[in-house]
Amino acid sequence: MFSDFTLLLLSIFIPLSAAVVLFFGKSLGNSGVRLISAIGFMLPAGIAVYLWMKFNAQENLIDGFAYVGGCDLGLRESVGITLLLGLNGISMPLFLLAGIVGLAAGIHAMYSQAERLHLYMGLLLVMQAGLMGVFCSIDIFFFYFFHELALIPTFIMIGLWGGEGRRAAAMEMTVYLTLGAMLSLLGLIALYGQTGWDTATGFSLIGLRDYFAHHTISEAVESNIFALLLFGFGILVSLFPFHSWAPRGYANAPTANAMLHAGVLKKFGLYGLVQIAAPLIPHGALAWNDWIVWLALGNILIIGFVTIAQSDLKLMIGYSSVMHMGYIFLGIATMSVVGIGGAVMLMFAHGISVALMFVLATAVFNRTGTYDMKAIGGLGPKAPVLAGFFVAASMASIGLPGFANFWGEFTIFIALWENHPWAVAPAVFGVVISAIYGLRAASNIFFGSQTKAFTDSLGHREIGDITLAERAPATILLVTLAFIGLWPMGISQSIQKAVEADPVYTHAPAKLAERDNAPAINIADTEASLPGGQSL
Repeated sequence: MFSDFTLLLLSIFIPLSAAVVLFFGKSLGNSGVRLISAIGFMLPAGIAVYLWMKFNAQENLIDGFAYVGGCDLGLRESVGITLLLGLNGISMPLFLLAGIVGLAAGIHAMYSQAERLHLYMGLLLVMQAGLMGVFCSIDIFFFYFFHELALIPTFIMIGLWGGEGRRAAAMEMTVYLTLGAMLSLLGLIALYGQTGWDTATGFSLIGLRDYFAHHTISEAVESNIFALLLFGFGILVSLFPFHSWAPRGYANAPTANAMLHAGVLKKFGLYGLVQIAAPLIPHGALAWNDWIVWLALGNILIIGFVTIAQSDLKLMIGYSSVMHMGYIFLGIATMSVVGIGGAVMLMFAHGISVALMFVLATAVFNRTGTYDMKAIGGLGPKAPVLAGFFVAASMASIGLPGFANFWGEFTIFIALWENHPWAVAPAVFGVVISAIYGLRAASNIFFGSQTKAFTDSLGHREIGDITLAERAPATILLVTLAFIGLWPMGISQSIQKAVEADPVYTHAPAKLAERDNAPAINIADTEASLPGGQSL
């Protein structure tokens, strides 16, 4: 049997190995490409589900992390870098998200009409490997490395398989995301620099937590480092006003690529703020707290009204994704157990729902030849199953009870009332905005009267309902939203335990004192406790 740490390694290296095979597998044929791709996406998803199912029963955690193990790559003594993997209650839901959305995107892509399918699937598998690595990396160097590994295929795929505006979209994404990545990298290096470049502490999040629990730095330094991380991660997440790359990028990206980026990779920055920045430098987070709230409301209100103005379905989904980032930032700004828990829950729910919306938008395009909602109408009677999926996905995105999104938004509003009550009303108004554009899209496309231009464009061509290749990923995603919507404890329990264990989020003086007075973690003793004598 494989150890749990080995399973984490396999979740990264299986899709990466499959990608390498496909890059050199031009002669495989589409059936061979699909078989290898299925292995590359199904096994990481299976590993994620398996580790999630047994996560809450784990004991003997290391600083809250389960399944911890490491590989010494010969860089520990010189620069403090170790391939250190593990999952805690915050990263586990996002690791699961990467597995589920990756599987759905892989199924959708395998049966797409993409030219050079072996290259298309290979790049997607590289993205998948990076995404799995991002959320199970405890070493922040590899946390950043795996993000870059997943990001590079995004630019390539938009350039090769994107829409009509792909060149401009790819260029804009490159400029924005490179800037965000550089600022984030500077912030992470600055964090490590506060240890005096101590290779014993290294880039390990466990070591950094221990160091910052027993050493203080000035609030001004914390504020400056947090600013680098906030705006670096914020650009990567499309925080207002650094958002313009996202809607156009997603509108021109291949569907599977948009699913993985908007659904999963975009959570990198949010995860970095929750897991790394705020817990390590809380005074910096508090110093920028009001800024976060105001910028988040910009996402919700300003981008919300921009979303209403869209007639292009794919652009509408892109702007909607940007808008909903505002709610997650509001949850982070509360710096509370309830707010952070709601933020992580909404990260998971949004990732599933936006991926589902991209699947369904492409299904609409495949039947109508357009994303223009004003040019479509009366599609419901011709494709009733597609209409049902679309309405359900719209309800989930709005935050209807019974879907996972509801629990994330609801808990964020509760936390916001306790910490920033003045921001509750505009935040709740954002739900009204979501309902307007979501219901209008469903009405115009499926239940409105069929326009003459649309009728003429169809001619005598019959419109079929959603196909199995489209229905399979849509079902996986919709069932996940409903399952967590009906049983939120499935992921909220692990989130709550992790957040409650952090004195920064509990605001408990006793816990802060306990943390500050706790003996330093002996890395050597910790290493000795790992299976097989693995090194941290």
